Amino acid sequence: MFANFDVTKIDTPEARINLVKAGSGPALLLLHGYPQTHVMWHKIAPRLAENFTVVAPDLKGYGDSSKPEGEPDHRNYSKRAIAQDQVEVMSKLGYEEFYVVGHDRGARVAHRMALDHPNQVKKLALLDIAPTHKMYATTDRDFATAYYHWFFLIQPDGLPETLIGANPEYYLRTCLERWSQDFSAFVPEALAEYIRCFSDRATIHATCEDYRAAATIDLEHDTLDMEKKILCPVLALWGGKGIIGRKYDVLETWRDRAIDVRGKAINCGHFLPEEAPEETYLALYEFLAT
Repeated sequence: MFANFDVTKIDTPEARINLVKAGSGPALLLLHGYPQTHVMWHKIAPRLAENFTVVAPDLKGYGDSSKPEGEPDHRNYSKRAIAQDQVEVMSKLGYEEFYVVGHDRGARVAHRMALDHPNQVKKLALLDIAPTHKMYATTDRDFATAYYHWFFLIQPDGLPETLIGANPEYYLRTCLERWSQDFSAFVPEALAEYIRCFSDRATIHATCEDYRAAATIDLEHDTLDMEKKILCPVLALWGGKGIIGRKYDVLETWRDRAIDVRGKAINCGHFLPEEAPEETYLALYEFLAT
């Protein structure tokens, strides 16, 4: 799936980050979502590498990156900490400025990165999210039903880890089936890789910590920065058959958080790069290349 990409690991003060890299031209950082790995970009990363230097890492806690135990306040899985990991990775690769595309959890990391590191992020594409603070503040029955995992994964004392760990493949497949509109979009090689990585109990714990941080320390950071806007151009894309576009006016929501926002719905469910790779690639290329 990444035949012409180099595979490497970069050490940062907080984590060892696994990544693939290929291409030439401006640096482009691709950040994946839950419950996946960098493999989610396999349909569009090779095409993007024709015009950009593509770096696709596994976020801390996911894939083959390191998975430390969560701290009591979940600080080491805050989006601020995970964004810092990736800024340091890019710096060690020689890139002090770069484009960022994030999906799902990766988009939340990218949002925080753009706020904390405005001199590094040149353009930002956010796939199928509204701001975390906004989503918690506007939670209702429909949202809680569709995003039940936001409230399940944050439970303490190892409860979600124990239940998911009893059958991680079933849980992962259920997530992909419920949030997509076309399960066949997940090719066997990618699905096998997601299952391999998610079957690691350390991954299950780390990904729960990601969500626990989102419901605690990330909200604290967001509250302090409510008047702070993203300065770089932002592209918001969302699945036209998913819940984000049904619940929110996505562009107006992001215009509350950024000064330059454009975007559109893509005809698919939550997993844009796999369910609608052509339309997603074209939208990203047009945004990044102009």
